[in-house]
Amino acid sequence: MESSLSAPIIFFASIFTNNILLANFLGMCSFLAISRELPSAVGLGLAVTFVMTCTTALNYLVYHYLLVPFHLVHFRFIAFIIVIAAFVQLVEMVIDRYSPRLYVVLGVFLPLITVNCAILGVCLFMVIRKYNFVQSVAYGFGGGLGWMLAIAALAGIREKLKKAPIPKALEGPGISLIVAGLMALSFMAFSGMIQMG
Repeated sequence: MESSLSAPIIFFASIFTNNILLANFLGMCSFLAISRELPSAVGLGLAVTFVMTCTTALNYLVYHYLLVPFHLVHFRFIAFIIVIAAFVQLVEMVIDRYSPRLYVVLGVFLPLITVNCAILGVCLFMVIRKYNFVQSVAYGFGGGLGWMLAIAALAGIREKLKKAPIPKALEGPGISLIVAGLMALSFMAFSGMIQMG
């Protein structure tokens, strides 16, 4: 039985109340590593949003029109990862061609989008929650925007923190993890607005 939630509700819930990063803590590695500067964080966020939206749609088609009819559902992890890896290669080539500076800034984290567990998590949640195609695309797009919102907010805060007097013991990853935890708590304030289940 398909989910009864409308696509706009799923879209806004995946940005705020069920943010894949701040509610499920998926995609934390690149979230902490690339959030030192706002431009690179936004660039990676755009790339993740694009990949997450497209691969959610593609993986929906693969799952429902290839894996389910041939009783190959148990291969969904492998199939989803292959689709994500192929799409990341495409994004990497496009960024290298049209934005060499961003390509250099993102460095090794660009191909590592392939193993960003937030993207695989969205594809798996789409199956578990029994979304239809439109709901899945809304969830993938909203999930990507939510991830980008979180990494851009952390990058902005970290840029401000460079000028702040922080105790020596909390510099670097320590203060970043504290800020990420506070951001997750602040996003919980949205939880009464929309419930996605």
